[in-house]
Amino acid sequence: MCGIVGIIHRDRERPVEEQLLRKMTDVMRYRGPDDSGLWSGSGIGLGHRRLSIIDIAGGHQPMTTADSQLWITYNGEIYNYLELRASLNADGYTPVSRSDTEVLLQAFARDGRDCLHQFNGMFAFAIWDDKRRELFAARDRLGIKPFYYYVDEDVFLFASEIKALLLHPRLRPEVDYDSLQDYLDLQYCLGDKTLFKGVKRLLPGQRLLWRDGRVEIDTYWDLNFSSEASIGEKERPEALQALLEDAVRLRLRSDVPVGSHLSGGLDSSAIACLAARNLPSQLQVFTGGFKVAERYDESSYAKLVAEQIGAGYHEMFPQAADLSDTFAEMVYFLDEPIAGAAVFPQYFLSKLASQHVKVVLGGQGGDELFCGYTRYLIGYVESCLQKAIYGEAPLSGDWTLGDIEANLPYLRGFEPTMQKLFATDMFKDPAARYYRLLQRSQDMEGIFSDEGWRDKSYNTAEVFSDEFHRPQSDHLIDRMLYIDIKNHLQSLLHLEDRTSMAASLESRLPLLDYRIVEFALAQPAAIRFAGGRPKHLLKEAVTGLVPRQIVERKDKMGFPVPIFEWFGGELKPYVEDILLGEHTRQRGFFDMQVVERSVRGEKPFGRTVWGLLSLELWFRQFFDAA
Repeated sequence: MCGIVGIIHRDRERPVEEQLLRKMTDVMRYRGPDDSGLWSGSGIGLGHRRLSIIDIAGGHQPMTTADSQLWITYNGEIYNYLELRASLNADGYTPVSRSDTEVLLQAFARDGRDCLHQFNGMFAFAIWDDKRRELFAARDRLGIKPFYYYVDEDVFLFASEIKALLLHPRLRPEVDYDSLQDYLDLQYCLGDKTLFKGVKRLLPGQRLLWRDGRVEIDTYWDLNFSSEASIGEKERPEALQALLEDAVRLRLRSDVPVGSHLSGGLDSSAIACLAARNLPSQLQVFTGGFKVAERYDESSYAKLVAEQIGAGYHEMFPQAADLSDTFAEMVYFLDEPIAGAAVFPQYFLSKLASQHVKVVLGGQGGDELFCGYTRYLIGYVESCLQKAIYGEAPLSGDWTLGDIEANLPYLRGFEPTMQKLFATDMFKDPAARYYRLLQRSQDMEGIFSDEGWRDKSYNTAEVFSDEFHRPQSDHLIDRMLYIDIKNHLQSLLHLEDRTSMAASLESRLPLLDYRIVEFALAQPAAIRFAGGRPKHLLKEAVTGLVPRQIVERKDKMGFPVPIFEWFGGELKPYVEDILLGEHTRQRGFFDMQVVERSVRGEKPFGRTVWGLLSLELWFRQFFDAA
């Protein structure tokens, strides 16, 4: 895994300052501590930091073609690079290295933009054509690897992280208030926005062309809910397991040690079990928890899986002091306010894994692809009720009330959420109801001293609604999945990338192999979430592979962090020093009376104090020092 940087001046006679290019590159040294490189041409400069995984000796970047026309700086892995290299060989090309970087570059030289459809991997790259004087850039289908950019009439900048862009004198840190509205409501930004004004992100499955100061962006891949590729009920589990096994097999390709995260849930357990039987050496697995209470510790399930597959087992249990010691550090690595507390254990788990391996597999994406969240069950209940009342109602799908009673126990504890969903406008606007279900800003009302920063012409809910109605599907679950994969999952992948890269660790995510995504979404929603059973399709595929106790679990917690206990106890002085201290008061951004009430009256599982801490530390990190 790596860090990439680029500076392009529209005026080719204006040279790129090498010291600036190096500074922008080296600020991400942790993304690639093994090697670095710079290249400059007429009005163009590319930078690269390398974490050496494949062809350690021969994969130096920026890399060029034999005629020096094409130059690439690339972050990611093309897992099927061996197969693509064989194709290039058949066409007469003789590689000079064993790296996937060279394969990517030569595939582009041969096939142009269409080369993207051949790649199975995670990537964000930029290729400069020195003859045509144009830049081609692309991001992988699911958005696993980041690509940020800034453009004006004179310059085009890109990088793996925003902090690198902020070092360029053309760009000063300024809050994008539309994005701030998104963040307060959803804890992530919609569309290509970031919380820094002027900085945009290339979206998943998009490619970009810069030429003579103009930027063109189009989408080369998107989610498709067409059931034309659906297969029979008996064939589905076997076909999915074969895809899972091949996805893991490809992601075990490495010239350095590979391990696996293991939470004890279905997704990571399936990945670990498949990895253990495809890895010639003993698999090393990594898990964590908290000793505050039993509900914060799932390590017993992880141990059970590790013992069955004969894995080397490693665990860690961070303390409250670890959070206060690293909160500001985590904000720095993420560049933007932290969406949720899960970043904390992820950060420490990456540190643990990096002590033993250089590559780690993870189970990210399973909840979104296979309907693992409780909110999908709520959507299922809604669809059943709508179908029962109105018959062939919009978005109701093929479900009925037949087996809804068996699933009601799953919904216990979610009565307030369901009441909020169904009390008003029942069935009238599913986008608005799903927005309310995801909304996180209820406890942030009145928290700001001056609401004048809000642009009344911008409405997060309206932008969300447009996104909700974008997929070509009449099924409610499909619309929910589209929102989550295109938006919520992006915030999780942001955490995944930053926490692993901060530890100079490469994170690979087999469940987000695009073939698995296409297979899952091609199956009817009624099959993916058959009878309202979360992860039904995935469970069928891994039964017999994963321990029965894991497949049958109904108490998966998702790595909860005891912030309520800590913020009200051991870390109370830390919280009050930041949020109620003079530095925050002088900023004048928050209504301090409301902040104080929030700090004193935070509820269990509340997000207000965490969100305020994250936002305040973000201001201090990126704005106070500017």
